[in-house]
Amino acid sequence: MSRANGFTLIEMLVALSVFSLAALAMVNLQGYSIRTAATLSDAALASQVAQNLAVERLSAPFAPAIGSEEGEVENGGRRWFWKVVTEKAEDNRLVTIDIAVSGSGAASGRQAKLSTARLVER
Repeated sequence: MSRANGFTLIEMLVALSVFSLAALAMVNLQGYSIRTAATLSDAALASQVAQNLAVERLSAPFAPAIGSEEGEVENGGRRWFWKVVTEKAEDNRLVTIDIAVSGSGAASGRQAKLSTARLVER
């Protein structure tokens, strides 16, 4: 008997299973990429909120009062909670400003911290 040209059913099933494993791996990789992009976006927004708060404190006509203050702000369509702690530095001419920002909702696990210093007016 002569063998017919082509693939057997077993060969087709093996090829199909190999293709499906590769396709599943690609779908998992795409899901991971989307989650990573969302995480980076939230972290960048939290960092931007912290930088905005720092600019407000650094550009104000007077240095911020010693102590802490808290609040919330909306940025990027999300609500962000912040805490600013102002303390005297070792050099009495400076105050240190520590800013912590945390997200709410989907960005609740995202945080950004920023520290800066400002001259105290004489």
